[in-house]
Amino acid sequence: MTPSVQPHPALSVLWQARLADAEALNAAIVAALDAVRDNPRVHRTHHVHGRFENTYVPAELIPAAQPLFDWVLDQARQVLGRDDLRYGFWFNEMAPGQRTSLHSHEEMDELLSAVYYIQVPPHSGRLVLWDGERDVRCEPEAGLLLLFPPQMPHEVEPNLGTATRLSVAFNFGPLEAEQD
Repeated sequence: MTPSVQPHPALSVLWQARLADAEALNAAIVAALDAVRDNPRVHRTHHVHGRFENTYVPAELIPAAQPLFDWVLDQARQVLGRDDLRYGFWFNEMAPGQRTSLHSHEEMDELLSAVYYIQVPPHSGRLVLWDGERDVRCEPEAGLLLLFPPQMPHEVEPNLGTATRLSVAFNFGPLEAEQD
C-alpha cells in the first residue's frame, strides 16, 4: 500500500508512516462509522472532559477499515521485528474544545501503541509524547501513522479548531500460545 515505517526525527522510540491512498480509504472509513454509529454493538468508554474518549466498533461492522488495519499491523511487525502480533483498536473523536488526558497503555502485555489520523481539521490538537522530562509534539495529518512504546505517557492538546478530529488508536501484543 505504501512505503515502510521510518524512524521519526524527533525521538528514537517513535516511528512514522504515511498511507499513500489515505484520502479514499479515510472517506470510506468515515462513511462506515457514520452508518454504524447507533448500532448497539458499538460502545464508548472513558467519559473524561465531557466526552467519551474511546469508541469501540467490532471490525466486522466496518469492513471498509480492514485494508487500514492490515497495513497498520504490517507497520507494527516491521517496528517490532516479529510476526506473531494481535491488536486491538478504538476510534477517538475530538470535537472542538475537547482534549485527551495524559495516559499510557501499559496495563497488559502491550508491546507497541499507535495512532492513525483519519480526519484532521486545522488546529485540532497535537499528540504530545512525554519522554522523561522532555515532551515531543507531533502535528497530526490525515494518513499519518505514529507508533510508540505503550508505556510512554501521552496526551492530545485541546482541539482549537471548528471541526471534529477523528483518529484510530491501536495496541499490539503477542499472540497467545494455543492451548492443547
